[in-house]
Amino acid sequence: MAQTLTAKVDAKGRVSIPQRIREDLEIEPGDTLFVEYDAEQKVLRYAKAENPFESLARHAIEEWHAGRTRSIYDFAAEHGIDLDAS
Repeated sequence: MAQTLTAKVDAKGRVSIPQRIREDLEIEPGDTLFVEYDAEQKVLRYAKAENPFESLARHAIEEWHAGRTRSIYDFAAEHGIDLDAS
């Protein structure tokens, strides 16, 4: 559900994001946001930027918890790879 909240712009053009939104998007001081400006519709959109490695790690953990992963030993055995070879 979309929400409409107000935010003030200071003299330097900085916008203060309301606390409810910061909490919901888990925005912390120092985070980077992507900002998109649609000049035709006069709309400003933003989203929290995320480290891609954190996204990959989270996905890998979810896959492991769901039982959709294999150990390196199982993979090696399936492909005839000797992990003890020098």
